[in-house]
Parts: sequence; structure tokens; C-alpha cells
Amino acid sequence: MKSMKYIFRGFLLLSTLLLVRCESVLEPQIFSETAPDNLFNSLEGVQSVLYGAYANSAEMGGNDCAQQISASEIMTDVGFVTAGAIANWASNFQDFVLDGVGSSMYSVFWNEPYKAIRNAHILMENIDEANISEDSKSLIRAEARFIRALSYYKLYIRFGPTPLRTSSTQELETPKASEQEYISFIESELLEAMPNLPDPGTEKQWGRAHKGAAMGLLTKLYLNTRQWQKCADMAKDIIDLGYYELFPEYFGLFMVKNERNKELLWVRTAKADLGREANISFMNFAWPQSFASHPRTGLEFCEGCRNFATMARIRDDFWFSFHPDDTRKDLMLEEYINTNGELVDLRPPADNVRPFKYWPADDFAGPAYGNDVPDIRYADILLSRAEALNELNGPNQESIDLINDVRQRAGAPDIALNDFTSKDALNSHILDERGWEFWWEGKRREDLIRHGEFISRAKARGLPAQDHHVRHPIPQFALDANPVLEQNEGY
Repeated sequence: MKSMKYIFRGFLLLSTLLLVRCESVLEPQIFSETAPDNLFNSLEGVQSVLYGAYANSAEMGGNDCAQQISASEIMTDVGFVTAGAIANWASNFQDFVLDGVGSSMYSVFWNEPYKAIRNAHILMENIDEANISEDSKSLIRAEARFIRALSYYKLYIRFGPTPLRTSSTQELETPKASEQEYISFIESELLEAMPNLPDPGTEKQWGRAHKGAAMGLLTKLYLNTRQWQKCADMAKDIIDLGYYELFPEYFGLFMVKNERNKELLWVRTAKADLGREANISFMNFAWPQSFASHPRTGLEFCEGCRNFATMARIRDDFWFSFHPDDTRKDLMLEEYINTNGELVDLRPPADNVRPFKYWPADDFAGPAYGNDVPDIRYADILLSRAEALNELNGPNQESIDLINDVRQRAGAPDIALNDFTSKDALNSHILDERGWEFWWEGKRREDLIRHGEFISRAKARGLPAQDHHVRHPIPQFALDANPVLEQNEGY
């Protein structure tokens, strides 16, 4: 494994912060006892590379996760941010000044997936020689494929096709793959991984890949590439597993105490730790100024919590779009008691309601919160099948029933088939429903793009959005490093 030695010296020694086993969950720890030369001599060494790949694919260090989720939402009709250091990079996105240079998030968007892909390559190229059981080899090989597919999917959603690196020995100067080549690679990786991944609920640790996660990611791939029949079929396969279900109440779905519930197909695990290797820091810019308590829930600003200068806000039009009985709006802060004991009303017309979706709990350490971040939920699977069936058949009773399953959990009134006279009419409602269900989960940008509404809605808000903005520009540092890589059209 001489060549492997140099790969590790060039990459893994740059950082010893990897994900290692801690009972039944992946948590950030310091891993330093295994040298590059003997990583594949033990299961612990192999897992250090695997967990490093998971860590890179999660994008959970520092403020990265909260910013990555927000970067999607602030380009849409859901919300925006003001003030503070975060607003400095956010303006690149929410003002549609996309240049591949002006925001620090481009480094996260591009580098972290490729780091995960690199580690997946190292695993797949060296696992056969590893001193571990054949069962472990099969599982880790499947997990590496899942991580590679997940990472390329993230790149695709952000940039479209990028260089498709499939081995660590491939030429660094590689052009973009074609659209079909890229999508087919992600699909084949997941289909090949799936048989060797454990059933959902039987994975060795929470936060590691399993069949349900791979099936969920395939459903999302098919949805966002408009492969309607495949999307409908894969979503049905997930439903037919009989394992997943909607969590009983929306308000508690995102709380630390309710983690590992059966609505969650794939999450990014978080831990409240001052080191902040894997955390969500979103509440730091959700708290309004001088927040002391919330009169409806009794929530109090916690001793040691942080309240950043940046303020995340919900747009009034989006807030008004909810049905009055819809409890999904209950995770938006509409009023609070400030430190002077005064009741402060945040409701319209000030665009000032605050997103409290990642509800603060006892699990925090300064700016770090331990809420796991749901990437794929069962509600998404139900609404994905509803959308795919409508695209295939027009308005149909099964789509209506699937949508109502999600609405009933939120206390919203049922819709009826005769409410919709065309495919477009039901599609419009599905887009609204997805907004109400998944606000500030990082899905709104891709949903608006898929429905052809991303640019037109931005223009309606007075922004200089152009058709090519459905894809981010390739970061300038990536173009500088790869002379055969072409910038995305329009930039």
C-alpha cells in the first residue's frame, strides 16, 4: 500500500478531526492514535477514514451547517438575513450577486463534498487489503458508495454537473461530466450500495448509511431530475417498507429529545460542543434582539447562549400564506418578552417574524446546539410521490391522500380532488405545501427551480435574477486549479 501512504500524508494529516465511534452515534472526537501507514490494518483505522468522509459530507463544522441551509432559503420567498458578519456573505446569495468569489460559502459548497469523495475513493481502493472481516468490507464499501453519491448529489443541486472523479489516481485536470453521465453515476452508486446496506434501524450507529437513506436519496434524485415514474416507484418502495411514519406533532419533530424518530430517513448528526466540529448554530441568528422569554411556550434565553448580530427573518408574504390552523407556523416566533419585561410584537408588516425551527434545548454549549439536521424526512417521500403521480397522471386521489396525510399532522384542513382542475393547479399547491412543510430546511431553492418559479419569484421581489442563476457559478478557486474546467453558462 505504498501509494496509499502518500495519499494519506497529503490529505489526512492536514486534520485529525474525524468522526469516530462513540457508543451508538457518530460524534466529533479527536482521532490521532492510528498513523497513515497502518490505517487499514484494523477496523478502527478503516473507520477513521469512513467517519472522516461522513464528516466532510455533513458540512457541520462551525457555522457551516446553519449557513448552508440558510443560503438556500434566503434566495427564495421564505426569508432573508440582515446585519452581522453572516449577512456579509449572505448578500451574495439573497441579492443574486453570484460571482463565485464574494462568499466564503463557495468553499464549503465545493470543497467539502470533494473531500468526502476523496476519502470514499481511498476506502474503496484499499478496502480489499484491509485486515477486517469480509462483512465489514462489504458494509464499508457500500457506505463509501453512498457517501460518494450523496456528495455528488449535493454538488449537482448547487452547480449542476462538475468533474466526475471516480478514483484517487484520476487526472486532477478533469472537465465537467455530461448531465446524463453525472445523474447516471449517482443513480448507479446508490443502486449498487443498497443491497449491502443494513435495513433502517439496524445500522451500527445513528448517522451511518442504511437502505432507507439510499432509497430516500434516490427518490430525491429522481424528483429533482424529473424522472417521475422512477420517483413515484421508489417513494412507493419506501412506503411499503412499513418502517417509516410521520412524527405525531410537527412542533417537536426537530427537538433534541425527539431525535431518531421514524420520520427521519437521513440526518446529519450534531453535538453541542465548544469545539463545534459538528453542530448547528442556527439559533444564534434566530434569537431577536434582547430576547428573554416566549410567552406562549415559556422558552427562556438560556444562560450561556449566544445571540449573534445577524438576524434571520421570515418574509411577511410567506407567513401570511399559512392556514390559520396550520401548526407548522408555531415554530415561527411572532412575539417575545425582552430583557426589559416588554412584550415585543414581530408580526407583519415588518418582515420580522423569526424562524425557530431548530428549537433550542438543554443540549447546547455556547454557540453550539445539538439538534440533528434532517436532510430527508418521510413527509418529503409522501409529497415527492404525490408530485410525481400528478406529473404522470394529473390530479388523482392518491396524490390528494398523500398531501392530506402531511396536512393532517399539521392541523390544516384537508384538500379535495375536485379542488384542482388541472395538473398545473395541483402542482402549484404541492409547491406551496412543500414550502409550509420544509421551510428553512434548505429545500426551497431546489423546489422552486424544479417548478420553474425560482427566477420569476426573485424578479417579483425586485432582484436582478437571471435564468442562469438556477445554478451557482463554479468557484473561481476551482477554475484556477483546473484549466479544463469551464464556468457555468451565463457567468
